[in-house]
Amino acid sequence: MRRKEFEVMDTVETEQFMQEMSFGILGTINEDGWPELTPLNFVYHNGFIYFHGSVSGRKMKNIKADQRVTFSVAKEYAIIPSYFTEAKLACPATAFFKSVLIKGHAEKVSDLTEKAEALTAFMQKLQPEGGYAPIDPEDPDYTGQIKSTSVVRINVHELSAKYKFGQNMKEEKFEIVTNGLLNRNEGLDKETIAMMEALCPHHRKNDGD
Repeated sequence: MRRKEFEVMDTVETEQFMQEMSFGILGTINEDGWPELTPLNFVYHNGFIYFHGSVSGRKMKNIKADQRVTFSVAKEYAIIPSYFTEAKLACPATAFFKSVLIKGHAEKVSDLTEKAEALTAFMQKLQPEGGYAPIDPEDPDYTGQIKSTSVVRINVHELSAKYKFGQNMKEEKFEIVTNGLLNRNEGLDKETIAMMEALCPHHRKNDGD
């Protein structure tokens, strides 16, 4: 069932989420008409999705035949067990998460400057500590590698974000779940509580409580 209360249009929060994530799922259309999913590293830069890979390959072949693609990014924050709120039934069991779904058109980047900029954004995300020379297409040590690396840009036509952090919960249940997460205190439980309070200000405790 589609739940409108989980749809998020906060562009700043979504931008931060996309900058945080580095792994997503690319959907292309195979020549046999079936959708094909490819997990890959990506970078979100200047409003575009970029990924790179070999010049040949199935995803590149699919994109050449049909530029329409989807791209999905998701992060699971916490499993919410049923026994947090229900002693018998399994129904309340759920998971809290963030997800972004993109529809767009993919095209290979041929401009070496744009390629270098996209690859630099990759390195800044995946290797923020540095330890490499700046990626410059004028640097002869880089020129050949930049030319031989296939970089693809997804032009985003539609982006939808969905966050589930108990927005539809009544106050009593919301408090039970936050207390359950606080007591469990595993993985991203504390971060999940922070997201719950940020997205559900009507449930947020007053400083004097």
